[in-house]
Amino acid sequence: MRRNPDRRGSPPGLTTSLGGMAAKRAERLVNLVIALLSTRQYVTAARIRATVPGYESDDGSERADEAFKRMFERDKAELREMGVPLETGRTSAFDTEDGYRIARAHYELPEIQLTGDEAAAVGLALRLWESAQLADAAHGALVKLKAAGIDVDSSRAIPLQPRLDAGEPAFEPCYAAARDRRHLTFDYQRPDEDAPVRRHVQPWGVVAWHGRWYLVGLDLDRGAERVFRLSRVVGTPKASGSAGAFEPPVDLDLAEVVAGQVGRTEHLVVVRARPGTAIGLRRHATPVGGSDDGDDRLQLRTTEPGRLADQIAAYGADVLVESPAEFRDAVISRLTRLAGMVVPA
Repeated sequence: MRRNPDRRGSPPGLTTSLGGMAAKRAERLVNLVIALLSTRQYVTAARIRATVPGYESDDGSERADEAFKRMFERDKAELREMGVPLETGRTSAFDTEDGYRIARAHYELPEIQLTGDEAAAVGLALRLWESAQLADAAHGALVKLKAAGIDVDSSRAIPLQPRLDAGEPAFEPCYAAARDRRHLTFDYQRPDEDAPVRRHVQPWGVVAWHGRWYLVGLDLDRGAERVFRLSRVVGTPKASGSAGAFEPPVDLDLAEVVAGQVGRTEHLVVVRARPGTAIGLRRHATPVGGSDDGDDRLQLRTTEPGRLADQIAAYGADVLVESPAEFRDAVISRLTRLAGMVVPA
């Protein structure tokens, strides 16, 4: 159902599904590109190993050396396959081994005209880029290059400002837990619930869909695949257990899972409520001013209009639906049925 094995038709570039080994590799490749774009000098493999996050550390063992060599060879091949102009050479005649750099003039794109949808996609990618998880690592690589005596031209470097996306404070811990394959615990507030509920999840990955961020994973309490909107997470999620505790399905397509579970039409409902009433309804509503008769006007969003109509009907005369008309009719229909069930004294 969720198989999407071949993405070779996509334009060349660095992509990630924000979870697991693919995300780690993508982060390492991004950091490598930033480091090699930011200097005119050729950087040796040993210096890259010491400065770019994600490579096997040098502990003096043959196993570590072989692991780094295999990883670096794969990364070079992948960058070149994607069209990144990775050059090999030596900065001066005194160098004893070859190094690497990226020819910026050959790498930069000409002026691009984006459609509205394409611009929105770039905006979402930028939000991820500005998260501390990626920017800190890349910035650290440049600092290490400078400390090693490599000439890093700040005017050529990609400007990085590590910061957390304040719009989704749950993003960072959810992303880290999905990347490291650690269990995650958090409180989750659904629109149709009066209080947050504690959830225990195997986080498979984080994905943006229709302008919102979602966590996809296995709900351990319910034993089923679930999707959680990050804006509904209350407080800071807590990761527990050791890394690599589980593996997500091999055919997982995060966007397809989210589309299947939250792809229902969202309805916008405006109601008037008497002051001091409908406390439960107000928890999930946005105030939009007052009405002429002194009632409070509230705006509600729902993908389950039937359930919301039941909830509003339960408040009786304290809540009046202002719009849309078909939703008001649905509430009136429920109240009419309830009135017909009342047995005269």
